[in-house]
Amino acid sequence: MTDRYLLRQTAMLGLAANAIRPLPSMPLSPVSFFSGWLTSELAPQLLGVLAVDNAVHLARHGLRRRGDKAGLTIGALAGAGLAASIAAGRGTHQELTRALEEAIGPDAAAGDGPLDSTVPWRKLAMPFRMRNADVVRERNIAYTPTGRRGRLDVYHHRDTGERRPILLQIHGGGWVIGNKDQQGIPLMLEMASRGWVCAAVNYPLSPRAHWPDHLIAIKRAVAWLREHAVDYGADPDFIAVTGGSAGGHLAAMLALTANDPGLQPGFADTDTSIQACVPHYGVYDFAGETGIKAVRQRVESPLSAIVLGRNAQFPRDYLAASPMAHLRADAPPFFVLHGENDSLVPVAEAREFVARLREVSRNPVAYAELHGAQHAFDVFPSLRSVQAVQAVARFLEWSRTTVDNEGATVAAGAGQEGMGLA
Repeated sequence: MTDRYLLRQTAMLGLAANAIRPLPSMPLSPVSFFSGWLTSELAPQLLGVLAVDNAVHLARHGLRRRGDKAGLTIGALAGAGLAASIAAGRGTHQELTRALEEAIGPDAAAGDGPLDSTVPWRKLAMPFRMRNADVVRERNIAYTPTGRRGRLDVYHHRDTGERRPILLQIHGGGWVIGNKDQQGIPLMLEMASRGWVCAAVNYPLSPRAHWPDHLIAIKRAVAWLREHAVDYGADPDFIAVTGGSAGGHLAAMLALTANDPGLQPGFADTDTSIQACVPHYGVYDFAGETGIKAVRQRVESPLSAIVLGRNAQFPRDYLAASPMAHLRADAPPFFVLHGENDSLVPVAEAREFVARLREVSRNPVAYAELHGAQHAFDVFPSLRSVQAVQAVARFLEWSRTTVDNEGATVAAGAGQEGMGLA
């Protein structure tokens, strides 16, 4: 019994330590990510489990053996690590507020009050039960007549309205796995409850699909949303896009390649412009331009050939798929979010993307680097993700009131000069 107790405490300490300081990248990054992600976002729940485990063991067995004392010490260290993760999650509102203030100004960032940092106990009690009684979800609507993956779900408020802004959510999964049911749900429920029309889209996956099949499908979804906006009381002139990981990459590419005829075969005249972009922990350097070691390893890995196809030419085809190579002065407003502890996509890649985009874009580029956050921090409600959803909602609402149909900010002082970044 003591040995098992000691093993449990040691395992919990390992999880807490990895959440605070993740294991090195390749080849351990998938393990580091998965354990670090769940530990950091479920730290309050795990701390409760740890406390109960220690209390039960002490009540039954006391501290009669050396292993009991060692286990209690290790458990205390694990508890301290989990408490540090909780503190990092609760402090997210400061990083988010600072990012918004720097990009869109203190008044716009303040919105209707400070971001709420109180503990959302009800959501934490059942983090995987994501529902909102005011939101209706219409499933598996075909946005293209071909392909099983050409489906999307629409989330909207049960009350009808007119000219509602649209949010398109693109799932991640390394371009090879994933589904519209798995990601972005907390944000879509929040925005739909505010009156937005949200769409979660599937798209062709590799290795069956090769770049740019993924992006072309997303553009077809944009075309469908504009054509059918009136059916949902939506505004075809305002579409924002968001997504995480590979979805963040596709969201950025969609925003940076608006109306590119080469990426719109058969619908070149359709408006695929985007009025705001909010990528989470996205991939921005597909060709290794930044020189970041982890990025070079990804570029040289089999994944690149799987996504781009075996006949892809370097660097031409890699640059064609890289947001870093498509920066433009008329890019819509961006709000880039990335976790400091991301084990799958290095945070340095997001920093470089933001720095380069700010150099050329006439619109605001907000950037929030979240202390203690792993990849996929926003998938379900947590101390951190609840605050991130609030901040993204504030940015989207600001974009709705200050961005014209072509993605340019029309509010005074909203551009780069107003941010002191020119």
